[in-house]
Amino acid sequence: MSVLAALESLLQRLIGASSGSTYTLSRWIFLRALGVVFLIAFVSLWVQVKGLIGSQGILPAREFLTAAQAQLGGDRYRILPTVFWLGASDTVIQVACAIGATGAALLIADVAPGGMLVILWILYLSLTVLGQDFLSFQWDVLLLETAVLALFVAPWRLLPARPTTAVPALGILLLWWLLFRLTFASGVVKLTWSDPTWHNLTALDYHFWTQPLPTWTAWYMNLLPEWLKRASVVATYVLEIGFPLLFFGTRTMRLIGCAGTVLMQLMICTTGNYNFFNLLTIVLAGLLLDDRAWARLLPDSLIRWVSGPNPVPLEARGLGVVGTVLAVVLFVLATIRFAQTLAPAGRVPGGLFAWLEPFRSINGYGLFRVMTTTRHEIVIEGSDDGKTWRPYELRYKPGDPARRPGFIEPHQPRLDWQMWFAALSPYEAAFWFQELLARLLEGSPPVLGLLRTNPFPDHPPRYVRAVLYDYHFTTAAERRASGAWWTRRLVGAYSPVLSLPDSQMRER
Repeated sequence: MSVLAALESLLQRLIGASSGSTYTLSRWIFLRALGVVFLIAFVSLWVQVKGLIGSQGILPAREFLTAAQAQLGGDRYRILPTVFWLGASDTVIQVACAIGATGAALLIADVAPGGMLVILWILYLSLTVLGQDFLSFQWDVLLLETAVLALFVAPWRLLPARPTTAVPALGILLLWWLLFRLTFASGVVKLTWSDPTWHNLTALDYHFWTQPLPTWTAWYMNLLPEWLKRASVVATYVLEIGFPLLFFGTRTMRLIGCAGTVLMQLMICTTGNYNFFNLLTIVLAGLLLDDRAWARLLPDSLIRWVSGPNPVPLEARGLGVVGTVLAVVLFVLATIRFAQTLAPAGRVPGGLFAWLEPFRSINGYGLFRVMTTTRHEIVIEGSDDGKTWRPYELRYKPGDPARRPGFIEPHQPRLDWQMWFAALSPYEAAFWFQELLARLLEGSPPVLGLLRTNPFPDHPPRYVRAVLYDYHFTTAAERRASGAWWTRRLVGAYSPVLSLPDSQMRER
């Protein structure tokens, strides 16, 4: 037996093959579901991309690339790996989103799975680079890393066909390891980052109303008794730290670990809008279920359609020499990155990843590591005379206290999300926000299309400003009296009053 065959045999035992676990149906479901996530990601971005990075958008892509070329020279291709160096017009960007959505649909249809994953990774990486602040979230890089690792389990063929070989065990383990790093690190950082609300179990006293885009269910959850909120924080530690340890145990332990992970994601998405993140995590968790588990959940007709009326024993195969070496290298690098995440900031040098960082495909994770304990909201206002001010209303973030928070997942309104982050920092620190005010003074149609209301439908305002409010969910008594979901208090000015000369606009 060759070394590679012996390694594959060992890894097959690790994923339970010796006890009858196979993953051909699991792999089929995983790739279809990953295609759905990519479809959501591309379509969600497509409907807002002109307002974000189009020629009249907040951070125009062509201007970004022009400035990067002047500053970085020939190094720009390495630091900013994007196909849009070939062109970044509004049409090209929208076509890229369309191609991405089409590629995702083909992945769902099981057409050229390996090739589609490569195309989807290239396009989404290119858009992530181009999107700057608006595509800088952990779920964006999680999607890229998932696509890379999915290449180690995806069939490399053109047309749909029933499987003839077993799924490479090393590919399955790489994806399990990604899920473990994501979930376990998200639990551990809550303890290692010295946030007092996680340490004294009061984090959920704040989370429901300070998260970026709450839902109406979060208002009700905020009314839970204090003891239950504290118990829920303990449950969070158990689900994020304890249950992931089961991923690499016996089959029964893996099924329990999967159930706990899915439960955690469902609890998150029922009280907050986190776009495709929860769905992507559940998709990864689905790979913990072997074919026997899926067979109990799915109709027989689907199983026969995937495997054929008379399934034949599958031939075990590995990844070959090149594939195995690449997989091992990725595992080692991901493990080092994982150690960096768990270690307190500054203890582990990160220079090793300087060349890999631009590709956003070997990442550290750790969600909700610090809990915000106040909620400041920026309200943008315009005026024709500098005396009477009228507010702009964004589509999804809290504004009018009487408007009920809604469910918008799996869509991510990226401007609304960034407004939450902008309120955590001074006006001078958010360059993109200054550009947003400039676009409103210009009356940019794509940017105005990102908003719920435009108080100046006939002409742009002469002046704009941003003011800061302190928001909090109403109590049950306050809501009964007023019908409002939020109460707010004016904090003060967030930005100076700006007019077109002050904005130092570039000619377009």
